[in-house]
Amino acid sequence: MKTNFIKYTAALLMSSIVLVSCNDNDNDIASITTDFSGTYVQKDQMGRPAVNTVFVSSSSKDEFNSTIPSEQNAKFQAMFEANLTGLSPAYANAGDKNALGLDAASFTGLLATDVLNVSLDGTTTFYDGTNVLTGRALTDDVITVELLLIFGGEDFTENPTLSNDNVDANDKEFLTSFPYLASPW
Repeated sequence: MKTNFIKYTAALLMSSIVLVSCNDNDNDIASITTDFSGTYVQKDQMGRPAVNTVFVSSSSKDEFNSTIPSEQNAKFQAMFEANLTGLSPAYANAGDKNALGLDAASFTGLLATDVLNVSLDGTTTFYDGTNVLTGRALTDDVITVELLLIFGGEDFTENPTLSNDNVDANDKEFLTSFPYLASPW
């Protein structure tokens, strides 16, 4: 009992020291200056969610993330293709294509340039059955679309257990006006 009293007293004493040393002076924040001079280096990029994560080998992550998109296809398409054909049974045979009609080389050529395309004069969607990679709407099920294109084969029916993340909705509805995203829980 006496040992517990000593522990509680010590904890209370330490807590009070911490609380006493805190202050409520928000004016210190105003004195902080930001210096944007210097050289900046890109550390990560993720134009299309999960593409970088899945198709770039771990030993090449830093190089991929710091490569400008216009050079990514030339440097990484072969790696993407090797990883796709090793991962997906939908590309097991020469000439296999996905629902977009792209074989492994064409599809990974598209993916290796990791940018998010945006249609300025048409539908903005990741995939809606007609439009493909013309942007990304908040409601687009990007991961399921990627899984379908990777595992679903020519008509999305191959490998059905690998072709859906089974997350069909957000936990909260999107707002109808800016900022469109619902507040956290």
